[in-house]
Amino acid sequence: MKRGQVSIYIIIAIVLVILIVFIFAVQRSVSDEQIPQELKPVFDYYTECVESELALAVNLAGAGGGRIFIEDYVPGSEYAPFSSHLNFLGSPVEYWYSLEGNGIVKENVPSLSEIEEEIARFVADGVARCNFEYYYRQGFSIELGDPIVDVEILERKVEVSIDSALTVSRGDVVATRNSHRAEINSKLGKFYNTAIGIYNAEMEEAFLENYAVDVLYNYAPVTGVEIQCGPQIWLTSDVINSLKTGLQENIQTIRLRGGYYDLIDEKREYFVYNFGVDESVNLLYLNDWPSRIEIYGDGVDDNIMVAEPIGNEAGLGVMGFCYVPYQFIYDVSFPVMVQLYDSEELFQFPVIVIIDKNVPRKAMSGEAYVDDDEFELCEYMTQDIEIRLYDQNLNGIDGNVSFECFNQKCRLGESRNGVLRTPAPACVNGYLHVRANGFAEKKALISSNRESFVEVILEREHTLDVKLQVGGQEIDDEIAIVSFTRDDGKVTTIAMPEQNEITLSEGSYEVRVYVYGNSSIRIPASTKTECVEVPRSGLLGLLGQTREECFDITLPATTIESSLVGGGILNTYLLDNELRKGVLRIETDRLPRPTSLDQLSQNFEIFETKLVWIEFDEA
Repeated sequence: MKRGQVSIYIIIAIVLVILIVFIFAVQRSVSDEQIPQELKPVFDYYTECVESELALAVNLAGAGGGRIFIEDYVPGSEYAPFSSHLNFLGSPVEYWYSLEGNGIVKENVPSLSEIEEEIARFVADGVARCNFEYYYRQGFSIELGDPIVDVEILERKVEVSIDSALTVSRGDVVATRNSHRAEINSKLGKFYNTAIGIYNAEMEEAFLENYAVDVLYNYAPVTGVEIQCGPQIWLTSDVINSLKTGLQENIQTIRLRGGYYDLIDEKREYFVYNFGVDESVNLLYLNDWPSRIEIYGDGVDDNIMVAEPIGNEAGLGVMGFCYVPYQFIYDVSFPVMVQLYDSEELFQFPVIVIIDKNVPRKAMSGEAYVDDDEFELCEYMTQDIEIRLYDQNLNGIDGNVSFECFNQKCRLGESRNGVLRTPAPACVNGYLHVRANGFAEKKALISSNRESFVEVILEREHTLDVKLQVGGQEIDDEIAIVSFTRDDGKVTTIAMPEQNEITLSEGSYEVRVYVYGNSSIRIPASTKTECVEVPRSGLLGLLGQTREECFDITLPATTIESSLVGGGILNTYLLDNELRKGVLRIETDRLPRPTSLDQLSQNFEIFETKLVWIEFDEA
């Protein structure tokens, strides 16, 4: 055979292949477009099923902050109460911005393509469960291939295309459709873009933190001065509850400027954040959501916050009045749910709002929640240590353990059967902090760079009813501050009569009881002259010459309504078997009720010499 003849055969073969492919494509196209009427209900039902699954997926994605499937759920802890998801009406919604236990903030904002992938995955799973039972009963035979799903989110609609062979037959009639398309009207794309804008504004300007700081200063004692000679007392639980209530009421009042809120009453202008938005936006915090509120300062413990007066010691008569300054430091972290909605759709995402030492967090994006010049200790867990926790009978107990070094605290974990084996940062003279239910918190010194084994014995805590007598009588309209300071520095304080229970563990304590009663000591208005050296004017001032300048300070008239009328001091060791009895009786002496500043000053001098007597009774 000649070479020319071979070439002709090859060309003919190629043409035949192309022709066959063309005919097949035309036939498939015709079969897709011209479904026999008697088979059409099955194909229509499948399209409806796809649309239904798509609508459900879009709703779930909007309610879940762009997420449908829960991946790698991380629970909260005692040190970081926020899990990886906020439980909203029984449904977990993943945080876009959260705070982890080691003090590191984490961003987890889904991209639009990730949301499309989650919706496609949900639709693929859903259409495989489309129920054709009704059509089976009508004599249809149905075969459905594995779907390959692609989703596109647009500004006001969501489209889905599915590559999957759906073959339907009844009798001799057969039809196959290989591709399927559906769409639903939805603002998911528009809501998502607006949500990203709000999120970026919060990251760059921390506007939620700024509102929260204002709430802090209005709903909790932060800094101030009271003119009085008795202590200023707050119950810690009341302060925390008041702050949570203030946050709940104020956060939900904030609105973003746009639409109706452009014309808002000037009286509410404070609550309008200047962010252009043409959708309804709601900000939500509920006071029963997981929140972290830590309060620091002199006189602060788990039960009570006490600010002690200045000017009631010896020399009071010279000073002329008493005053109570206070300054408390707050670390506050709480979740806020941002919701965009209309009458039919919702898109929401939660973020953690952070107040650090009374000030808003710095604008950041996935950075460490510490000052820039601080070393990230918790990222370098290089030393393996074994920690064993025991009670006083050397029984193993389970508790939470953290490690403190360089003013940073890293959570190590929870012991199992009294044993925790864990990596820890290398540190000289760090501290283990151990907490266990029913036991006093323990602080143990450890140099993890050279110690690999630690045993910690915890003392069991007991809650006791406190009975107080002053001068042989119970207090009536008076206030008593009862304080137990353990030798490791832990202070437990109660204010009676509002509180009559105290929780203590075995150990050495200094016990102080201050009893304050009504008084009517009036300090008249007075004027004092103060003189200071100021630079002279002109050339003499440039040469360092000074002159004395005097000015008058006017002190207003003041009435002291509460003064020290009893109390004393005791150093003692409390045994576990004594604390088990359940009732603590305290007795102390009564002091003369002062009627002048000199007598008040004398009471504080006498107080240091007075004793406290304690005994235990069975409950």
